[in-house]
Amino acid sequence: MSAAGEALKRADAGSQDSDPTQPALPLSAARAEPLAVPPPKVPAPTEPPAEPSRALVASDFRPPSGNALNRAIVWAYRLGVPCAVLAAPLRKPQGLRLLGTVETPLQGDRAQGTALRAGHFLIYGARVAIGEMDFASSTRTPAPFQRVVHGFGWLRDLASSAPRPQCTATAERVLQRWMDLNPAPAKGPAWSVEHTGQRLLAWLVHAPLILSSEDKRERRRILSAMDETARWLDRQMGSAEDKLAALAGWCAITAAGILLPDGKPRRLFGESGLVKTLGELVSEDGGTLSRSPLAQMDAIALLIDLKACYAAVGRTPPRAIDTMLGLLVPPLLALRHGDGGLGSWQGAGAIPAHRLASLIEASGIRTRPARDTRHWGYQQVSAGRSTLQIDTAPPPRPRDARFGCASTLAMEFSSGTQRLIINCGGAAWAGGQVPLRIEQGLRASAAHSTLTLDDANSTAILIKGQIGKGVDTVDVTRKTVEVGGRPATRIDASHDGYVSRFGLLHRRILLLSADGEELRGEDVLEPYARRGKRGKIGFAIRFHIGPGIEIGLAEDGRGAGLALPDGSYWQMRLGGDNADAQLTLEESLWVDGEGRPQPTQQLVIEGLTSRGGGSFPWLLKKMG
Repeated sequence: MSAAGEALKRADAGSQDSDPTQPALPLSAARAEPLAVPPPKVPAPTEPPAEPSRALVASDFRPPSGNALNRAIVWAYRLGVPCAVLAAPLRKPQGLRLLGTVETPLQGDRAQGTALRAGHFLIYGARVAIGEMDFASSTRTPAPFQRVVHGFGWLRDLASSAPRPQCTATAERVLQRWMDLNPAPAKGPAWSVEHTGQRLLAWLVHAPLILSSEDKRERRRILSAMDETARWLDRQMGSAEDKLAALAGWCAITAAGILLPDGKPRRLFGESGLVKTLGELVSEDGGTLSRSPLAQMDAIALLIDLKACYAAVGRTPPRAIDTMLGLLVPPLLALRHGDGGLGSWQGAGAIPAHRLASLIEASGIRTRPARDTRHWGYQQVSAGRSTLQIDTAPPPRPRDARFGCASTLAMEFSSGTQRLIINCGGAAWAGGQVPLRIEQGLRASAAHSTLTLDDANSTAILIKGQIGKGVDTVDVTRKTVEVGGRPATRIDASHDGYVSRFGLLHRRILLLSADGEELRGEDVLEPYARRGKRGKIGFAIRFHIGPGIEIGLAEDGRGAGLALPDGSYWQMRLGGDNADAQLTLEESLWVDGEGRPQPTQQLVIEGLTSRGGGSFPWLLKKMG
């Protein structure tokens, strides 16, 4: 049983130091001697070697059985016995109404709410007038639009934009338009388990926005839609798209059982499915199976809203909810950069600091970042003012992937509030300002700061966010070593994504100094068999550079200077004696936290290497 399952069950039951006299490389400099990156002297490790990392699997967890009466109620409700019959068999069913007003601590996006009051949706930078939006479930719209329109996440934004009296007219207008075009459950994105669960939970949490009309018939229509949606979810949970979708559905069912009359049977049914799904949602260190920071944030937000529903009626939620929040928050904090925002991993853009901080504050969890997220698959090193993040796991399994990316052994690096090395990110937001046509490209290995062979992905990228064969196993070790009398962190990782096609393992060694001002790296291609193949193959090691950084190449093609907006200056140099490797400068892009693509540049070490293997050392160092 995994650590996540155990926790929930308890709740409910180096190298030599570089020459300090070396001058900084100017933006246009004469040929300089290459910098070698020799292997460091490694003392006894301070951390035990990690086991090989494989794609995450669901936890082996089953919820506690509860008492006999509750089990009987859940069994009967699952068979289709109505709530009112089970809750009070000798009493007339109560009329539809809400039993409490929910006050959620979660805040929405004020700018998007203001745009709604002005008459248009603002979805990741794309503006669409409310009158021009097609709310029908049969309409094919990009995933971000489906989520906002059919999941009703815009209600939170609207509630955060102004006092309630100024928002109700807009909320009622959009809701009525949606209900007119979706009078009954049907096929299409509006009636996926995830969007339906998000929608019902949003209706219940933000009910004052949509039930303020003096038209009793319209209010009765909305309450009936809530009840019918809850009954539809009761029957459809077996068809949930993945575990996060199931979590949305179970949270909505449980909330309906809390806030609608005669709801005890539905609440018990929902809690049973909810607790089981929570145990299956995460890896042993609390990371979601999709390995996506966006999914991690969605799960936290769902549980926060559900806790608020319990508070609205004065009921204590299952302790499993707080236990899971305590598991979900620390891994997310481990992906923060110096600017407080998140790294761009598994389809996410660079989620800004204020959005993350607001979510963590609303969760009520006060904790430090997780020190070990090897099961979720990310390694983070903080040294001085610098932060290094590395993807050290295979992509998620196809059934768990949302916007699966071939990012194994990719890295991001920041100094202070400036991101130096980044990934493009933003595939999950394609359809707003990010064009849909580049969604697959944003998920490719080349869109990440890692090595590619023959322009191929380390894991196959398929349509609709799915992934194919490729990386199966990642070996990683993390040690503290001594370099020039000072401690440094050394990460040594390798993956097998290119073995089946090229017979080569990709190994990446990274060494970050204690002051965070020197990052030494070496990308190694090792033959998988005893004898390597003959001939040569093209390779490229990409370093996507953060926005606002001026880059100048050295005349020898072996180095570059990076001038940061804060006035600091960094140098990148190639080591080794591979004459075929050259450092070039190419265009790139970066998707910011608002879903807007920003033009950037990338440094690329490229050339030909033997099919029998090769080694490509490099150095990134702060100068002056």
